[in-house]
Amino acid sequence: MAIEDNPVSRVKYGEELRRRRESLGLTQEELSELSIISRSQIAHIEAGRRRPDAGDARRLDKALQAGGFFERFLPVLDGRLVAEHFAEALEFEGQATAIRVYGPKLVPGLLQTEAYARAVLDSGLPPKTDEQRDKLLATRLDRASILGNFHSPVVWTILDEAVLRRPIGGSAVMCQQLRHIVELGESRRIRIRVHVLPFAVGAHALLEGVVSLMWFEELPPIAYVEGLMTGRVWELPSVVRQCQVAYDHALGDALSHRKSLALIRSVAEDYENEAQ
Repeated sequence: MAIEDNPVSRVKYGEELRRRRESLGLTQEELSELSIISRSQIAHIEAGRRRPDAGDARRLDKALQAGGFFERFLPVLDGRLVAEHFAEALEFEGQATAIRVYGPKLVPGLLQTEAYARAVLDSGLPPKTDEQRDKLLATRLDRASILGNFHSPVVWTILDEAVLRRPIGGSAVMCQQLRHIVELGESRRIRIRVHVLPFAVGAHALLEGVVSLMWFEELPPIAYVEGLMTGRVWELPSVVRQCQVAYDHALGDALSHRKSLALIRSVAEDYENEAQ
């Protein structure tokens, strides 16, 4: 039976890891060498701050001769359905104090309306059943709940102009989606900044793909990089820093928050006229 991933289960998982490590007389550094997992990652797992992925759990089992315990009892997402490669990033997203995301082709999931998200999910291959799509949709819409609470992260979003011009779901859906972004960007309660990279910029530092950067109160920052059917969370400081530098360069080429909202509002009006 799957163990639900929550703070309590993570702490218990970490305590068991520490107990088994110490029973073998191993330090965190020694376990790091045996399992090929960084010492800091092991420390975070033992403290209940992070969960390993399935590969790390298997390596811990092998290093500690645990007979498959750590993979078998690995806490999993509480029934939320997401693409497998995004599952780890979703966990981090809920803990972040600051998020910076770049959307080259689509509105980032955090900012999507239901109609827009539904159109995106309906377009994927292989085709999804209505049940699969609805579960994915529920998870995607639930992600936006982190934007409306007292501890909402600061979110910076760079949108390629192509995101505004591609009519996902048709003119009416796009009009609603773009006005939703404007409302978020103008809200005093939600801390969101939006910057559009206009076509006129040409080549830029984030041209090669999707990237999300996340910062935390007690943990080091991470970067999530995604391509077609693939995605990876990077914790290696040198890689995270490279992603941060690329993001900063692209942000320097983008329109200001105010000018970006004005452009988005103007494109939304164009879609409204087309829909009438």
